Amino acid sequence: MRVAVVLFNLGGPSSLAGVEPFLFNLFSDPAIIRVPQPFRWLIAKLISRRRAPIAREIYAKLGGSSPILGQTYNQAGALKAALAGSDTNYETFVAMRYTTPRASDIVEQVRRFRPNKIVLLPLYPQFSTTTSRSSLREWEALAKDRELNTPVSTICCYPRNAGFIAAQSALIAESIAKLPPNVKFRLLFSAHGLPKNIVTSGDPYQAQVEQTAQALVDSLGRTQLDWRVTYQSRVGPMAWIGPATDEEIKKAGAEGLSLIVAPIAFVSEHSETLVELDIEYAHLASASGVQHYIRVPAVGTHSQFIEGLANLVRNAVGITGINPDGGTRLCPQSCKQCPITGKAA
Repeated sequence: MRVAVVLFNLGGPSSLAGVEPFLFNLFSDPAIIRVPQPFRWLIAKLISRRRAPIAREIYAKLGGSSPILGQTYNQAGALKAALAGSDTNYETFVAMRYTTPRASDIVEQVRRFRPNKIVLLPLYPQFSTTTSRSSLREWEALAKDRELNTPVSTICCYPRNAGFIAAQSALIAESIAKLPPNVKFRLLFSAHGLPKNIVTSGDPYQAQVEQTAQALVDSLGRTQLDWRVTYQSRVGPMAWIGPATDEEIKKAGAEGLSLIVAPIAFVSEHSETLVELDIEYAHLASASGVQHYIRVPAVGTHSQFIEGLANLVRNAVGITGINPDGGTRLCPQSCKQCPITGKAA
């Protein structure tokens, strides 16, 4: 049996010249800017042009490009190695949403592989209409257009996946161990924010982020752990879900607490971890009086995370359709955009 595993991620510019096109592609996505054409095109053009200088400064701190593509290839390679050793021939493919390699190119590569089954695996543990659904819908439209009719299993979300939780929990524990003895600290589970109106429309992202945080707290098993879920990366004047990570950093400083900050919605390092958390928020923490500020690494190619992904893929091979981790609905009933309802993918 031949199984194609397609890993989806956001993408990022490969050079400073690619920053504005990346932003334009991002804000042209109807999942991000939810207005009809031609207004969406005009808004995307305006936002990308205005934000490009700031974004170029951010990527300049990363050497002029995003590291996300290379890290995603590393994850794909590690996953392929973890899946080896059976009669099934697994091949992994990487599709980025807003930069190359785009899904339009990967569809053709998958076709040439001639799989008996396709497993779609977004590298977003928590499902959102702005991330996973956007990539999955693009793939579905392209596959239909190119008449790629191979049976598909879609791993829509895995916020409490055992491997993911074990890897992140281990990294958090290692970070806590770096603190001096008897230091009072707060653990912030920081995730990318979303506008409130997207969540109130039924997007399950916030609910699943909270599921991840609770699973991590349970896994850590520390009594009287001081922890909070926070959200970063606000853009624009609209109301966003909270509490905001930067505001919680200020509060911790005012309370005389040190901080452990764990990015629980990012599985690879990129601008929001390496610049926003490591540089901007570290500076804010220092200015706010936070004595110890430690940022937990993203899970990356941690062996337990990769094995968790491998188990998801193995379980998906015998199933067709939308499949959350464990096979049953993970979203509260209030989340009308839950992918398992069939409305979101």
